[in-house]
Amino acid sequence: MGITATLRASKRPPLLQVAKASVATIAAWLVAGWLIPGQLPVFAAIAALLVVQPSVNQSFGKAVERSVGVILGVLIATAISLTVGQNSWIILVAIVVAMLVAWALKMTPGTSNQVAISAMLVLALGSSSPEYALDRVIETLIGAAIGIVVNAAVVPPVAVAPARRDLALLGGELAASLDRLAHALEAPQSAPQLQQLMLEARLMRPMRDAADASISAGEESLTFNPRRSAHRTDLAEMRALIERLSPIVTQVIGMTRATFDHYDPSLADEPTVQAIAEQLRRAAHDVRLAVHLADVDPEPMTSAIPALTAPLVVSPPRSGHWILIGSLMEDLRRIRGELLEE
Repeated sequence: MGITATLRASKRPPLLQVAKASVATIAAWLVAGWLIPGQLPVFAAIAALLVVQPSVNQSFGKAVERSVGVILGVLIATAISLTVGQNSWIILVAIVVAMLVAWALKMTPGTSNQVAISAMLVLALGSSSPEYALDRVIETLIGAAIGIVVNAAVVPPVAVAPARRDLALLGGELAASLDRLAHALEAPQSAPQLQQLMLEARLMRPMRDAADASISAGEESLTFNPRRSAHRTDLAEMRALIERLSPIVTQVIGMTRATFDHYDPSLADEPTVQAIAEQLRRAAHDVRLAVHLADVDPEPMTSAIPALTAPLVVSPPRSGHWILIGSLMEDLRRIRGELLEE
């Protein structure tokens, strides 16, 4: 990994996020300096800067982490200074003690670092008297509160669009995989074509995981968010849809794998296989319809009527493909149950 990749992110944060962090930092500096005169309000500015996060819920969590870390770090620095006295090497002792205390309490890496940094700043910037320590704690709480208020009041972020995008991609790829499998059953396939069919089916797993992660991020962004009422229903429908599509992804991958393992060129001559291929195309239509009805894909549907109107009933196969046909039928039954919510 090069130096450039280490220093640069894959994409910039929103400019609005930068503006909100700047506003929160300036406001915290001014308010804390007015309420607690005499010292530069460094703790308040740092707290506000760190608390402005991509979501209000993350801001709240960062505020708690920052506040707990500062309180513990200030207490450790004050106790060491009152016990040992003032000296430059005391700062190093305070840092080590702070890290050990945080380790003993099983704190997160972020909180542990905050404990050590706060202890160091208290001893490096000024007095370690109880009054000074109390002022720094209050200053941090002011900065954290201002950071939360700014992030919640100024266009609080809602991560609904990425969830809708990833779910639409999953639905489209799932429907396409059903169509591709139907085509593979209807016409003879070469070995490279079967390999490609299997590869494309497996790609649905990371797409499903990405869609689920995006929906979870969207749900997390609504926590403590004043705008949550306008988007709660949308995300609830997306969550219900991903729970319906996820088992179908598993079934389609299994059907593709069974076809790959038991494929025979004479498979296309089996009447039952042709009927299964037709049912797969109907299932692909119903997947697109489910995605469309959840307002994930705004493209108009050619038909708003579900195509899987009745279970497929077949007679025993006339050839030696009964293992594959039985496997495909069972997976198709489960897909139908998910799409029709039976």
